[in-house]
Amino acid sequence: MARAQKKASDEGRIIVFVDEAGFYLLPAAVRTYAPRGQTPELRYPYWEHLSMISAITPDGRLFTMTREDSFDGEAIARFLKHLLRHISGKLLVVWDRLPAHRSRVIKDFLRAGATQRLHLAQIPSYAPELNPDEGVWNYLKRVELKNLCCHDLPELHSELRKAVARLRHRPSIVQGFIRQVYSGVCV
Repeated sequence: MARAQKKASDEGRIIVFVDEAGFYLLPAAVRTYAPRGQTPELRYPYWEHLSMISAITPDGRLFTMTREDSFDGEAIARFLKHLLRHISGKLLVVWDRLPAHRSRVIKDFLRAGATQRLHLAQIPSYAPELNPDEGVWNYLKRVELKNLCCHDLPELHSELRKAVARLRHRPSIVQGFIRQVYSGVCV
């Protein structure tokens, strides 16, 4: 990672941290008001979910894409194109070792000319906590959407969109995710 950061600095690249997560109809139960020992029962199709990919930059910008299916190489390539349209200059994308990140579609996308502006770096598989974009998921699930139980995917999508919009208007929180990982500060 240090080598990738030095390369980004030497080449004038903007570092962009990317990660994916799933959001389910069941809430991330942070706290309930049920009497002790009487856990509330939730009867929802908990397997239904939305997949989201996000990217954060050191200046606190947040980019997202949401879909009902899991992210495959084609969807990730579309997201990378989205980043290239909205962030000027050269980019260093730092992400985990998801197989879709190493798919033929991504390799073809890079061969088609994306390498002029885009360089990809992978976080070691034994240390996913080195990706500050994990903080986005933790914040959305445990702060913005805590205890929220949606009835269907459209409601979840609406609530998720509003939560992301609130987070976008607070770039200092997004910057804090990066500081937390790369300054050695633990909250």
